[in-house]
Amino acid sequence: MPQFKYRTIAISDIHLGSVDSKAELLNNFLKANTCEHLLLVGDIVDGWQMKKKLINWPSSHVEVVHQLLRIANSGTTVEYIVGNHDEFLRPFIKHDINFGTIKISNHVIHVGATGRRFLVIHGDMFDGISSLAPWLSYLGDTLYNLILRINSKFNALRHYFGMGYWSISKFLKFQVKSAVNFLFQFEQNVSNHARNFEVDGVICGHIHHLEIKKIDTIWYLNSGDWVESCSALLETFDGEWAAIMISETGNLVQIASLTNEQWSSNENI
Repeated sequence: MPQFKYRTIAISDIHLGSVDSKAELLNNFLKANTCEHLLLVGDIVDGWQMKKKLINWPSSHVEVVHQLLRIANSGTTVEYIVGNHDEFLRPFIKHDINFGTIKISNHVIHVGATGRRFLVIHGDMFDGISSLAPWLSYLGDTLYNLILRINSKFNALRHYFGMGYWSISKFLKFQVKSAVNFLFQFEQNVSNHARNFEVDGVICGHIHHLEIKKIDTIWYLNSGDWVESCSALLETFDGEWAAIMISETGNLVQIASLTNEQWSSNENI
């Protein structure tokens, strides 16, 4: 398999242990794409499914863990940022316990190829539902998983009739989440928090929505997820960024980009 090398790869919301995790696609992606810096931006393991005793841990999930360890042992710097689904790891942070050479943190500062600085954080504390009403977040997770089950059967039927993939959950999420986002201003809150660190941008996950855009003076980058969109953020050795998704055929499809020329522009992507 041909390999493509990047300076940085950022992925999040893999949800290992969940039946909806696209671990096999991720394994193929990690084999085909290498990097010097790997940012694991939270919800890598789905501890909520473990609590519900609904854990699903096939060989493809085991292989993801093995691959991440191999990548770290090969010399790549791997940063594991804890999210809300893998919050059971947070006690490890205060005791400075890591997974071998994989460092566990609540946040890190990533310095890009051009010296520009990014706050890397999962972002769950800036989701009003997660921080103000955790019980509602758990309920939402249950409903979301149910919709994913329906979505899987629905798309199997579409595939049978020669139709392409269409996400019920994404459609519903952004019909409803537009109102939720208006109330809790997730993206704005994350960007405002990043400004306190005097950085140029922020890299986050949590809301399962791949994105690159400028919010006031901060570049906002969201790495998406590996339960639906199968997406990542890629940094080249020139310091440029791309937001990509994996197609059904395994090809990388660029959704958005951040070029060096755009750093000084007020243009949103």
